[in-house]
Amino acid sequence: QAVMGVQVVVTLLAASLMHRMAPHCSFARWLLCNGSLYRYKHPSDEELCALAGKQRPRSKRDRRMNGVTEDKPLSVPRDIDLQLDTSPITAVDALVLRYFLEYQWFVDFALYASAVYLFSEGYFCLLSPCRETNLGVLWCLLSLGFSLKVFCTVMGHYFRSEEGGERSVCLSFAFFFLILAMLALVVREEYLEFGLEAGLAGVTQNLEPILKPRGWEWTLPLAKLGFKLGLVALCSFLGACLTFPGLRLAQTHLDALRMAEDKPLTQL
Repeated sequence: QAVMGVQVVVTLLAASLMHRMAPHCSFARWLLCNGSLYRYKHPSDEELCALAGKQRPRSKRDRRMNGVTEDKPLSVPRDIDLQLDTSPITAVDALVLRYFLEYQWFVDFALYASAVYLFSEGYFCLLSPCRETNLGVLWCLLSLGFSLKVFCTVMGHYFRSEEGGERSVCLSFAFFFLILAMLALVVREEYLEFGLEAGLAGVTQNLEPILKPRGWEWTLPLAKLGFKLGLVALCSFLGACLTFPGLRLAQTHLDALRMAEDKPLTQL
């Protein structure tokens, strides 16, 4: 009998590949730097002066010889006909983006976690091994935990921002989803079926023979109430985290559709 199971070997192989291949081959980096996204190049001072009809800014040596010591900022009219050049986004351009490394690691980890999960499901369906835990579920739980960590990081960035718009939106929708989740739990199962009461009843029946001999049966109603409160808090937190990025994504999508009005295939 092997010391390590097939799932453990695949898990170690996936972790090693993710660590070795990340600097050379990254799916997350390819999504941003495959040539489909462009950035606008910053115009030079000479181009701005030519479009504004001003003289070329003199060098520091010329200003010192002419007795001009002040370094005044260059100002141009806002209505100049400025055509910015575009350039495909490269990995060097993406490295300066905030949270790019966290994004790259998380997307790559989610990809490897999906591959391990699919392998584990196929392994259990074909061979039906006994006394083995599905490690693919563990990878999925890790992905869920890391996604919650990303949510907390982005939420902390919103709350540390000097502008209070993001913070107000997050707090407002957190309260909204809190009320919505509480209303969903209050509605009876006949009108809105979640299967929550049946599941909690089954868990209570399984725990009652264990807790009753020890005199802890009084904790079962508290456990049910605590689980519901935790579920409400989780819904409120996810609603607060996803609402503001969702609004930004929707606005970006509308802008992209508006810019591609003459390209039906691109809109699709």
